[in-house]
Amino acid sequence: MIKDKFFIIDFDSTFTQVEALDELGEISLKDYEEKAQILEEIKNLTNSAMDGRSSFTEGLTQRLLLLKANKKHLTPLIATLKTKVSDSIRRNKEFFTAFADQILIVSSGFKEFITPIVTEYGIKEENIYANTFVYDENDNIVGFDQENVLCRDKGKIKLLENLALQGDVYVVGDGYTDYEIKEAGLANKFFAFTENVSREAVVAKAEHIAPSFDEFLYQNKLPMAISYPKNRISVLLLENIHPEAVRLFKQEGYQVEIMSTALNEEQLCEKVKNVSILGIRSKTQVTQKVIESANKLMAVGAFCIGTNQIDLKACAKAGIAAFNAPYSNTRSVVELAIGEIIMLSRNIPNKSEKMHQGKWDKSAHNSFEVRGKKLGIVGYGNIGSQLSVLAEAMGMEVYYYDMVEKLQLGNAKKCSSLKQLLSVADIITLHVDGRASNKDLFGPAEFEAMKDGVIFLNLSRGHLVDIPSLVKNIKSGKIIGAAVDVFPYEPANNAEEFVNELRGLPNVILTPHIGGSTSEAQANIANFVPNRIMEYINSGNTYQSVNFPNIQLPELKNAHRLIHVHDNVPGVLANINNVLANHHVNILGQYLKTNENIGYVITDIDKAYDKNLIGDLRNIANTIKFRVLY
Repeated sequence: MIKDKFFIIDFDSTFTQVEALDELGEISLKDYEEKAQILEEIKNLTNSAMDGRSSFTEGLTQRLLLLKANKKHLTPLIATLKTKVSDSIRRNKEFFTAFADQILIVSSGFKEFITPIVTEYGIKEENIYANTFVYDENDNIVGFDQENVLCRDKGKIKLLENLALQGDVYVVGDGYTDYEIKEAGLANKFFAFTENVSREAVVAKAEHIAPSFDEFLYQNKLPMAISYPKNRISVLLLENIHPEAVRLFKQEGYQVEIMSTALNEEQLCEKVKNVSILGIRSKTQVTQKVIESANKLMAVGAFCIGTNQIDLKACAKAGIAAFNAPYSNTRSVVELAIGEIIMLSRNIPNKSEKMHQGKWDKSAHNSFEVRGKKLGIVGYGNIGSQLSVLAEAMGMEVYYYDMVEKLQLGNAKKCSSLKQLLSVADIITLHVDGRASNKDLFGPAEFEAMKDGVIFLNLSRGHLVDIPSLVKNIKSGKIIGAAVDVFPYEPANNAEEFVNELRGLPNVILTPHIGGSTSEAQANIANFVPNRIMEYINSGNTYQSVNFPNIQLPELKNAHRLIHVHDNVPGVLANINNVLANHHVNILGQYLKTNENIGYVITDIDKAYDKNLIGDLRNIANTIKFRVLY
């Protein structure tokens, strides 16, 4: 234990997320019509005092008069404050217990509500310095003990002078009165605590900023509940990712930067330096070169279904877990496909264009119902199989082809070859992945194998289709309608012109890669991917990772978790356990899984161990990445 250090911690907006007197006002003024106006006045007085713009004593006097509070209001206030302890304080409860002799709560608030909160965290009652209320004969709060130095301007300075602490003093707080302790020469360091509120006047004066209590502990090499302060985890989100993802990452305490466009390889190599989490959609290419530039990258999130834009093997070899959203936009793509099948079958694009030109062409020529038509689905994964169900419900006869054995749903018929499917289908729709081997999957031979008068859709990947061949078959009339949502080259942003031979062709629906671009799908994706990534970072779970061995771990309780990523070669697990044995470490639980590239070992151990253990584990041969969760 560090005996020569003292930690001075503020209460309002530091130990708790809120100002206690503001919360007291919510309770005491509950039945007052002018409640909102009074609360606003109280908050203004609080902020003015905390920013150092007004007399603290005068402000405190005015606030208590405005509150109209009674002793009976303190019980519900304490109950409320117990639910509003700052997240990083709650997370580090063990620190407060372990260092109870050296932690002092110094607050201009009141002991009556501070003591029941902080003592639950092991803080000693004799180390709580705060004001006390004065009551009238009816238990109304009418003032404060004016003999207490903390009710006066510069009261914290006077208290610290009186205490004359022998040792280094560290102050953590959000207010100007906390900074004044350091300014008066009574503290070695002042940390402006900004987890709950950031006061510009205070931050401007502070030499050190603590966005969380984790950061304070980290900077001072003190034991903490997590292996790395969350505010040190930086997130880069490209391609206009849904705001829900931003909210979730920020809520977790991560630092988030957003960009509306994709970046090319050179730009991304520069931008990804010092980034912990990278979020992309379909345009950004995460190449080997990008990964080599990513010195701190822990995870990549593809906010879409496909992951072909990510070099998954290179990520795995660098110990970077990758996640995607395999189901989140499935319904949106399927609905677009159904809508386009109906529109093309009814020749709507041509009819609509003529109407816009003032031409009334009321004709049933090339206009058909979809009921009874044969739908050929190429790729029977999440999208293809769901499309199969909806199409069959509309009366279509469904055929599908997939290179992998898939169980058909409903009455769908499996074709033994792509050629067989092309020979029978009236409508053909592509729903395969974008792996390199699928390039030009549909070229001259495939279009030649189709029936005359077919309808063709590609809502999967642009490079699957040879565009000149598609154009030729539309112009010849072999294909009487087409819908294309993806293209071999797509504009980097909305300002760039879309140039493609398909423009202007009859009965062709062109959409700008919006198959999964619905509010529902984007919100689902923005919820799904961050949660997978945060589970991986916070607990080591790799469930639904696309490049790591999938392990779903139990909750970490009263242990440290060692996470070891290594090349998949024999003997690594034995070496890990030898190191643990040599350090006399008790293993509480151990989990191992491998894939063709890497091994993933998670070991839960007792909290007490020789710190040299960590270095020895990092130095095991074939180690790719190692980290500890506390």
